[in-house]
Amino acid sequence: MDVALALAWLRAAAGAVAAESDLLTRLDSAIGDGDHGVNLNRGFAAVVAGLDGTAPAAVGAVFVKAGTTLISKVGGASGPLYGSALRALGKALPDGAEVDLPAVVAGLNAGLEAVRKLGGAEPGDKTMVDAFRPALDAFEETVSSGGDLASAAEAAARAADEGARATTPMQARKGRASYLGERSVGHQDPGATSTALIFRALADVTA
Repeated sequence: MDVALALAWLRAAAGAVAAESDLLTRLDSAIGDGDHGVNLNRGFAAVVAGLDGTAPAAVGAVFVKAGTTLISKVGGASGPLYGSALRALGKALPDGAEVDLPAVVAGLNAGLEAVRKLGGAEPGDKTMVDAFRPALDAFEETVSSGGDLASAAEAAARAADEGARATTPMQARKGRASYLGERSVGHQDPGATSTALIFRALADVTA
């Protein structure tokens, strides 16, 4: 992954979030504050605006800047969670204008760990972790099997989408949705859904 691809991924993610903002808001209205789509759209628009016209020297710097922007611009839980994930990803990458696939795997692991530490969520809690964990597992497995970035990203995108859909029958144990108890059952988690959109964006720009 080089700087250009990192920038392309973030722009594609911003486009995907913008296109599905209404869906994310509807999902969040059912079990949360109803602001996930609006907040995340605003945050990723700020990320793109902040990166446009810049020429970062390192891949890691792209993600650190994007994460810092999300933390500062997005309210609710999504800004700190996604921002922390991107900052951790960026900080875990070796310095340089291009990083290899094992480094990307390590960076994504650092991103997931940052999310888990901040939110305290584990798989099965009906959160973004339910999409992030299977996506990362699929990405890492594909890389370990000799796959390239495109095939790893596609595998991750499929796994993230399946993970997001699998949150529908779950009862939320973390976040605002957990306050609803059994009433959270039957609704797809908005954070897992936006996570799946972001992994799909990576697959799209590497296809």
